[in-house]
Amino acid sequence: MKTWFFTIEMTLLVMVALRLISGLIELTVAGLILKFNSIEKAVALNAMLALIGPTIFIASVAIGLIGMSDRLSISKFVFIGAGVLLILIGIRK
Repeated sequence: MKTWFFTIEMTLLVMVALRLISGLIELTVAGLILKFNSIEKAVALNAMLALIGPTIFIASVAIGLIGMSDRLSISKFVFIGAGVLLILIGIRK
């Protein structure tokens, strides 16, 4: 009987954990919005999510870049950083 061992990089596990936490926060807030049944509270909760989402995004990208740092040149880091900056500028209200 063969046993297959899969190795998963720690960086990838941290990125997955961040996304799972983010998803759980989103689901929790959705439940709270339903529970409170108030537009004012829904707007306040959505405002909090507007802070959490980009924070998780930036942390996840940063962790991924750190994990790939030995495989990327400085110019690629600059291009990726510019792309992330443009995304953040694009989603600003």
